[in-house]
Amino acid sequence: MQAILSVTVPFFALVLCGYLAAWRRILPDSAIPGLNAFVLYFALPCMLFRFGQNTPILEMLNPAVLTVYLLSALAIVGATVFFSRGPAVNLKDASFGALVAAFPNSGFMGVPLLVALLGPAAAGPVMCTLLADLFVTSSLCIALAQMHDAGGQGSRAAAWRALRGPLSNPLPWSIALGTALALAGGRLSGPPEVVVRMLGDAATPVALFTIGAVLWRAGQHAHTRTPARRFVPIALVKLFVHPLLVFGGATLAQKLGASLSSFQIMVLTLAAALPSASNVSLLAERYGADDGRIARIIMTSTVVAFASFSALAWWFEAQAR
Repeated sequence: MQAILSVTVPFFALVLCGYLAAWRRILPDSAIPGLNAFVLYFALPCMLFRFGQNTPILEMLNPAVLTVYLLSALAIVGATVFFSRGPAVNLKDASFGALVAAFPNSGFMGVPLLVALLGPAAAGPVMCTLLADLFVTSSLCIALAQMHDAGGQGSRAAAWRALRGPLSNPLPWSIALGTALALAGGRLSGPPEVVVRMLGDAATPVALFTIGAVLWRAGQHAHTRTPARRFVPIALVKLFVHPLLVFGGATLAQKLGASLSSFQIMVLTLAAALPSASNVSLLAERYGADDGRIARIIMTSTVVAFASFSALAWWFEAQAR
């Protein structure tokens, strides 16, 4: 357990540093969007570009990994929307609640954390989950949310608008560019390689710091004060039901003959056990959803994940002995 905590404690400590810096106004509220933009458009793309260069394409687009993970995500989305809709939660709010129940913080936290914990071989499966969530899970939930505004009309237009989000996201394109360069036998060298390496090295600490700052900002900009019964269950679904579903589905698929190794199952399960993606709070604010509820789900999942994720990683370590 000590080896697990030696990795997870610094990661979550940097999230806490970002939260405290924003709370104490050391980091001005107006600077947080700029910090988030630096991570999203410069640092993380360079880190993922490097992983894309060094990871075989079949590890990032493994059909068995994609199928198991996507089926689990779709099950979480469907169940969350179905059970959370009611007089106090409309389709838009239920859709964003489903998004934070099924979308782990793979980009800002998952890739660097799982690589630090399990080694470079973890990069392929976790990037596979990131691509699935960016293109399928988030697009589906945003399309459902926009259908609420359209009153059930114009579902095709809503789906297209939802898909434009991931298509304009630099993270999948940076992975694709790194992979394409590797397939072509090319490598960066000289000043371009140094710039990409420097930005990529900055990604992990700045991304974790930014998560904390974004969480604080989300709480301050929330338009509603949500009772615990409307956000705690979703956070628990994210941290316990989602990884359990992924683990069960992957284990069953392996027994049925799917090309899934025990290592891939472990990476998929730990990726699903990550806290909710922090940037969903910005999406909820942009689309006019109940951002107070979404912010509290993300905050709760992030706080509890320090214990739940560390315990799950320790369990996998014990099973491997």
